[in-house]
Amino acid sequence: MSFRVLLTEDALHDLEALDDYLRSHDEPDRADHVLDRIEAAIRGLDTFPERGNHPSELAALGIREYREVFFKPYRIIYRVMGKRVHVYLIADGRRNMQSLLARRLLGQ
Repeated sequence: MSFRVLLTEDALHDLEALDDYLRSHDEPDRADHVLDRIEAAIRGLDTFPERGNHPSELAALGIREYREVFFKPYRIIYRVMGKRVHVYLIADGRRNMQSLLARRLLGQ
């Protein structure tokens, strides 16, 4: 079974911001490596998206429709809806994820 993976505008912005940050604070090769690995993790969602865990911050609230995969420390938060996978958030897991998830996914 193959799924179609779609990135929201917010997720695309997350990738651009991450690229900008890494290029200004690290070596260009390192930035390329990190982005390649994140993009590979996203592409991998097209075959078995159910493999991701439920984000603990959301599961604690009883919200189980979102899942996540990692390229540590980066977290990729997504939701499977039918044959589509919607990526909502790509963020450094060292950030305040509770607040970020509440704003991005729950509109708080």
